[in-house]
Amino acid sequence: MDCKTAGENKYTMFFVVVNFGVGSEVLEEAKKNGVLDGTIFLGKGTAKSHILEILGLEEIKKEIVLMVTEKEIEERLYKILEEKFYLSKPNKGIAFSINVDKIFGARRCMGIDMVKNEGSMGAMEENKGYEVIFTIVDRGMAEEVVDAAVLGGAEGGTIVNGRGSSIHENSKFFGMSLEPEKEIVMILIEKTKIETVVNSIRKNIQIDTPGKGIMFSMGVNNTSGIFNSSKE
Repeated sequence: MDCKTAGENKYTMFFVVVNFGVGSEVLEEAKKNGVLDGTIFLGKGTAKSHILEILGLEEIKKEIVLMVTEKEIEERLYKILEEKFYLSKPNKGIAFSINVDKIFGARRCMGIDMVKNEGSMGAMEENKGYEVIFTIVDRGMAEEVVDAAVLGGAEGGTIVNGRGSSIHENSKFFGMSLEPEKEIVMILIEKTKIETVVNSIRKNIQIDTPGKGIMFSMGVNNTSGIFNSSKE
């Protein structure tokens, strides 16, 4: 099957971050509603609360479900997952999606080529005003990345183990091979805070130094389950 480009068909990559044990239910529900397939990665959420730190509960086991979907079912999928998994309530999970410009492979379309397409994300992204920051660092550095992001104004982040829960030895993330000693920090942040958060990570982690890691950001189409603790 030839590569399908944005001109032929519209695809999005759908991310759902939920508590441990819920990921398979999310994927099953998504498949019932038109999603071909997905991958579940293990991760942990960071809760910067003094009480939680005292109790030793500041790290919460998470599962991150990654799914490639057709653009036409995106909004419907948000509504279904919000209703089924109560994403509109605090601490139940978050969902967001980003555009996929090209998709390769056979029926299940498991190979992807991700490119940030400036100016073509559509009305949903413009209305939401969020971006997602990905930072890939050596194992053991993820907590420092989260701390740096919080200093820059972020609420926290989700730490993904480099190998994830995939059954394949050579796991890939955005087409990049992930070695077992790597960690990914995923932070969903308002666009108004993106510069200060990125600068804080660059300064405190020295991400621009060769060998320190990689950081990049992408605009998101839509979001569910985002709560700002400062406003609650």
